[in-house]
Amino acid sequence: MKLLRLPGLIDCHVHLREPGAIYKEDFYSGTSAALAGGYVKVIDMPNNSQPTTSLTALAEKRRLAAKKIVCDVGFHFGADQNNWGSHKKASKKTYGLKIFMNQTTGPLLIENLEVLRNHFRFWPKEKPIMVHAEDSTLAKAITFAWLYQKWLHVCHLNQASELELVKQARKRGVRITCETAPHYLFLTNKDEKSLGNFAKMRPPLATKKDQQALWQAVNDGTIDILATDHAPHTVEEKKSKEPPNGIPGLETALPLMLTAVNKKKLSLKRLKELMCYKPAELFGIKIDKNSWIEVDLTRSWRLKIKALKTKCGWSPFAGWLMKGKLISVFIRGKKVFENGQILAKKGSGKLL
Repeated sequence: MKLLRLPGLIDCHVHLREPGAIYKEDFYSGTSAALAGGYVKVIDMPNNSQPTTSLTALAEKRRLAAKKIVCDVGFHFGADQNNWGSHKKASKKTYGLKIFMNQTTGPLLIENLEVLRNHFRFWPKEKPIMVHAEDSTLAKAITFAWLYQKWLHVCHLNQASELELVKQARKRGVRITCETAPHYLFLTNKDEKSLGNFAKMRPPLATKKDQQALWQAVNDGTIDILATDHAPHTVEEKKSKEPPNGIPGLETALPLMLTAVNKKKLSLKRLKELMCYKPAELFGIKIDKNSWIEVDLTRSWRLKIKALKTKCGWSPFAGWLMKGKLISVFIRGKKVFENGQILAKKGSGKLL
């Protein structure tokens, strides 16, 4: 076995569910899943059932995380109906402002134009406004970003039409970056038949044509970064009559992308850019040269549910044959993961 050394991965879009829903994920299980996926730094989203929309809530989230995390963790701030007065102080403690412009998990949907205007107006220019904005709603977000000359980051982009909006906005001088998630690169709406509720997510899975456009954009640089949008829910929740949106992704992103490298769909250089160097550059995250991962690029294996660290205990990629396996993870020179085992102690991760 010849091990390949890669930089530790960075995920700027995860939902670790604490506080408020620790029955399906918490800071320890979520960061354990991150290590098992090769991630050394993750940034948590604000749409908890107890949302991160105040400085008090942010401080409490950091306090809870400090006791449990096994990789490094930072946070985004959430926009609600009237909290733009906190933006200047919150921006100094977080990486971005998340605005939910379409319905998804959590209580933070914003549709009122005056409220949206205030968030775009008062969030500092040097940090991104991250939007969940689908279809025509994305055009609305781009308009606000252009009007107030703010940096717009489009989360979990999944359609060719949205890629076109991003390209046109860039031509007009809008500062706009974007991400997609591995599940959009490996699943389409045709998989909904076999996966059922376990394929329910927002944005929803798109067409094969959209998927092909995403791969092109991943390779040509139109898409800046890959983010997992790790969004765990229990099996019972997903089997219910009203299943929540979202799937776990921290432990499957790297093996899926290494499989793509083996199939010549992606270069190893581009993988490192998408999953480490560019996220670090965009969000101002320092890359630690003493934090790295080791993978066996030639090893073929099947994903087994019982090996997962996430509390939710399922994956839409269960049973998939992968080529390229994570062997070990080092953070600040210390081995924290090896051959499926978490070696790090609770609280050993740093708050970013």
